[in-house]
Amino acid sequence: MRRPTWWTRRPAAARADRRRLLAASLTGVLAVSTAGCFGGSGETPQLIKIGMLANIDGQLEAPGDELRDGFQLYLDMHDGQLGGHPAEMVIGDEGYESGVAVESATRLLEQDGVSAITGIINGGNVTAILPLINEHKVPLVGGLGRPELDDVTYVWHTNLLSEEPGVAMAPFVKQEVGNGRVYAIGPDFQGGRDELRGFVDTFKSLGGRIANPTGQAVFSPFPGTTDFGPYLDEIAQTGADAIYCFFDAQSAISFVQQYAESDVADLPLYAAGFVTEPASLDAQGTAAEGIYNGLNYSPDLDNAANREFVAAWNATYPGRTPTSIVMASYDAAAVLDRAITAAGVNPTPAEINTAIAGLGQLTSPRGPWQFAKTTHAPIQKWYLRQVRRDGRALANVVVSELTTLGG
Repeated sequence: MRRPTWWTRRPAAARADRRRLLAASLTGVLAVSTAGCFGGSGETPQLIKIGMLANIDGQLEAPGDELRDGFQLYLDMHDGQLGGHPAEMVIGDEGYESGVAVESATRLLEQDGVSAITGIINGGNVTAILPLINEHKVPLVGGLGRPELDDVTYVWHTNLLSEEPGVAMAPFVKQEVGNGRVYAIGPDFQGGRDELRGFVDTFKSLGGRIANPTGQAVFSPFPGTTDFGPYLDEIAQTGADAIYCFFDAQSAISFVQQYAESDVADLPLYAAGFVTEPASLDAQGTAAEGIYNGLNYSPDLDNAANREFVAAWNATYPGRTPTSIVMASYDAAAVLDRAITAAGVNPTPAEINTAIAGLGQLTSPRGPWQFAKTTHAPIQKWYLRQVRRDGRALANVVVSELTTLGG
């Protein structure tokens, strides 16, 4: 039987039983809050529905949880409202084929009547649903990565462009390896191809040498690759001096564990920050210790917004470390909150989109950032992190700033 492709976000008390709720029913509808007046205008605030498109199971279930939980955290901290309106998160399954994402987006837009869409793990699905977004003039405020697009009229992203982790890390890796050769590897889906292209092209432009026989990155089948032995054997045969990788959560666990037990375990391993994010790091254990990685966020950043965010997250999800995905989805809710406030009493999706364009600088747990006018992706700092022991646990500790991208 084909699984349903959507359900409505439940309140915090029920989120721990998500799998049970999924098995029971995926079609309930819940308004988060209807309390309070509306700016003293005498108008009854309309219910604002936000479509959350993300994977609900399988290899990308963990980042799907992070997207949903980050957005929900913002709602919980703001009385279940966005822009003074009661807010409802309606969830659609992104799936692992673009057809599933398109079907879910169609339902969110045409049956559920959402005022915006957020989430999306695979940047290729942004391209897949773009015709729908433009047809309905509904803003997409994505919480992870995407490729560069020619038309971003209704497309905004609060996390990154998919190529940027590699672009940010390439100068540091070149500095570390000098004239040495680096082997580049990642998963064969849109985000993986973009990420490795960003690293390889930037590394080469700096005079770096790629160890891959073709001069380009190697890609493992996605999803489903669990045995990286043949790839690690090939790395050994090339005589590479270091490795650079990007992998999704589950593959990152397998790759790092197998690397640590392979014949190339003595080679430095550099990575996009997603490789060692907490969901993977807990399982990787000591195999990940020492890995340098680059990302736009770390929970140990010292600013007031981050302290508030981390404290709220830890109180709601004890034992889980907030990630860049959680942070960016939280920021997507913040963007929509401000835009809906600015758009007026009963804003249309197109009016919300116009308001997003006028937001200017935003305060965030990552530090201040704003949307670039040409890409609608963040202008933001990037941080060099290293997996180190923080007390008894391993953590991604910020070492220094890498660069600012997005201008």
